[in-house]
Amino acid sequence: MKAEPLQRLRVYREALTRLGDPEGGHPRMVQSIFDNASTFIREPQNLSTLVTAIDELHWFSEERDQFGDLYEGLLQKNAEETKRGAGQYFTPRVLIDVLVKLMQPKPGEVIQDPAAGTGGFLIAADKAMRKETDDYFTLGEQEQAFQKHQAFHGMENVPGTLRLLLMNLYLHDLDSDHVDLGDTLSDKGKTLGKADLILTNPPFGPAGGAPTRDDLTVTASVSSYQLPFVEHCIRSLKPGGRAAIVVPDNVLFEDGRGKALRQMLMNWCDLHTILRLPTGIFYAQGVKTNVIFLTRGRTETGNTDEVWVYDLRAQMPKFGKTNQLTEDHFRDFETAFGTDATGKERGEDQGVDGRWRCFTREEIETRGDNLDISWLREAEEEAEEGLTEPEDIAAAILGHLQAAMTEIEALSAELEETAPAEAPEAVE
Repeated sequence: MKAEPLQRLRVYREALTRLGDPEGGHPRMVQSIFDNASTFIREPQNLSTLVTAIDELHWFSEERDQFGDLYEGLLQKNAEETKRGAGQYFTPRVLIDVLVKLMQPKPGEVIQDPAAGTGGFLIAADKAMRKETDDYFTLGEQEQAFQKHQAFHGMENVPGTLRLLLMNLYLHDLDSDHVDLGDTLSDKGKTLGKADLILTNPPFGPAGGAPTRDDLTVTASVSSYQLPFVEHCIRSLKPGGRAAIVVPDNVLFEDGRGKALRQMLMNWCDLHTILRLPTGIFYAQGVKTNVIFLTRGRTETGNTDEVWVYDLRAQMPKFGKTNQLTEDHFRDFETAFGTDATGKERGEDQGVDGRWRCFTREEIETRGDNLDISWLREAEEEAEEGLTEPEDIAAAILGHLQAAMTEIEALSAELEETAPAEAPEAVE
């Protein structure tokens, strides 16, 4: 009997290897989840305790439906404790829920996240549609099959994060046929196809090289993820398709390729709303972000007539571990945004003393197409003076350094474009 726990541990390790074997005949999702899997369990008794606890769960009751939510909670907790993961900032669930609510995903739509992470946007969109359709029971058989097998498309570039993503989809009863490992900014990104709705939070850091896709012509020479990911979203939307994209500040003000991208954005799409997010919500005080809301036009010229900006950053409390961002903080913005997902219903302009203002395309052009628009003044230094946690202070410093590096890279790229060609050597 003493050897039983040891034998159980041996069988468990062998099972992990078999499940991850690409030639083992297992479903693609199972094989991908267990690809190169290993266990940190070393003591046989620990495995026995774990198996006993799992065996006591009531798998075929309402508790089974809560496993996916539990897994989501563990992912969020891990993101909060580790600050960063896989070179990217994981999106707070409250922000995901607000964006999904405003963008109103509909059954029958193709929903894409080209930087899928652990699948927060895809899972939240699925939950919203299930809620509106009695868990899809009000849909026909073909429509239900579409929702499970065709509706959600995503790509993730980090193998470890992809494993978390696939497990998340599995626990929420979603297929992964159109979710894959790969770099969206490479040719593989083209396989994502066209989408009715894009919800995404692209990586903020440097890509380590320029995009290799030949269709990202506006941002082909940049060396950061943010700009080419926005161009991917513009090109991937179907006519009339809509998107909500989390972007750092430099996307709104960067010159050179950044300015060209914004001009493309306002020509090809109706960029109807910009939400200036508070600092600190990505578990790093120095990262300043926004959400851009857009609708792809049916032409490639003149689609943006005006841009509405909501400032949720200035004169806001400091967010972090002790002061969490909640849905209540977004209530006024939701009211101002309105009930139309394409931005056709607007709250009243609140003027220079309010958070919600409208700027015409002509006014933006006089600003050199700079969309980093703020009018409620507050010294950033004051917002950071109250930081006490060492990791928050380090994150603030890192954010400033990243912003400086982004500006240096943009300047370098602009100088290279404008540098005169070298004169040919004289031939004697």
